Amino acid sequence: MKTHVKKGDEVEIIAGNHKGKRGKVMVVNAAKDQVIVEGARKIKKAVRPTEANPDGGIEEEDGPVHISNVKKLG
Repeated sequence: MKTHVKKGDEVEIIAGNHKGKRGKVMVVNAAKDQVIVEGARKIKKAVRPTEANPDGGIEEEDGPVHISNVKKLG
């Protein structure tokens, strides 16, 4: 499926709670019509303890934004 943005593009969020935020596209999921923009939509996720992360706990990561809510800059 063809999208108007690709990984590495600079975009601005034009709709929703995170309107006005800008960042670089890290991941494009064309099947779900979603993109992950660096630093734009922080979500908290509970993580189980593992060998790499023995404490587990809550991590912050970038969440997906619908592709129609982003505008390519430049």
